[in-house]
Amino acid sequence: MYLNHFGLQEAPFGLTPNTSFYYGLPPHEEALQVLNWALAQGEGFIKVTGEVGTGKTLLCRKLLSELGSEAQPVRLAWLPNPHLSPDELRMALALELGLAVREQSELDLTDRIHRHLIGLHQQGNRVVVLIDEAQALPDQTLEAIRLFGNLETESCKLLQIVLFGQPELDARLAKPHLRQLRQRIGFSYCLRPLRFDEARAYLEHRLQVSGYRGAPLFAGLALRRLWRASRGIPRLINMLAQKCLMLAYGQGVRQIDRCHVRQAILDTEDTRYASLGRWWSLLLLLGGAVVYGVWR
Repeated sequence: MYLNHFGLQEAPFGLTPNTSFYYGLPPHEEALQVLNWALAQGEGFIKVTGEVGTGKTLLCRKLLSELGSEAQPVRLAWLPNPHLSPDELRMALALELGLAVREQSELDLTDRIHRHLIGLHQQGNRVVVLIDEAQALPDQTLEAIRLFGNLETESCKLLQIVLFGQPELDARLAKPHLRQLRQRIGFSYCLRPLRFDEARAYLEHRLQVSGYRGAPLFAGLALRRLWRASRGIPRLINMLAQKCLMLAYGQGVRQIDRCHVRQAILDTEDTRYASLGRWWSLLLLLGGAVVYGVWR
């Protein structure tokens, strides 16, 4: 409803990961470089972790599009649903590889997948499996994934597996009973939040992709306040920026100021509690200083 007001062709701050809005931010570009290098080296297991909202799913989709456009044939299997039992994992992988799934034992299905992978390898195909939200995988399914990662010829792995997950994935892999999988992860990368200059470039890029061609929308202090409240997390940046646009549209103005950002922060649960927490800490410090002065 605010598109015409700001001269936009589409909403710039949607929460759905959309590769058409991808911007080569340093943490995302570094992660892609690590992924492409590790995959080119034939690594069996690769891991990318990051806090909620830092762009793991967008990175996963970007990798899917890049691998799909390579000159060398690459068969991709994307498993976005982590709530899979070992049997469900085998069936999902078989379907992604184009195998018909029928009533059969665990051993038979694993053998069919193995033989199919050997056939793909002989045809010159690489097979890459991307698993999103890997921190939610049951232990038994993680063990099944490790066993699939063991499938290999004398010279290379038949499957390359990329795990995308929240920091809880690192905590789980640190447990002794998952050490065999942990030791097989050759390359890892941890996505960090955006710095202020990166967040500013990120906002400007999304606005430009959406068709905006006017003066800077966010005043300097408003932009810094938005970045601090979002803690540099792209999803929260999008959420706050979208609410700011709606507030400015409602008031009939064409620039976002600190008041708009403040209202957006208070209307967003994650940022509201973080902001209140900082104010509460400041009040406690001031109260302590006053008490200290009185008793002194």
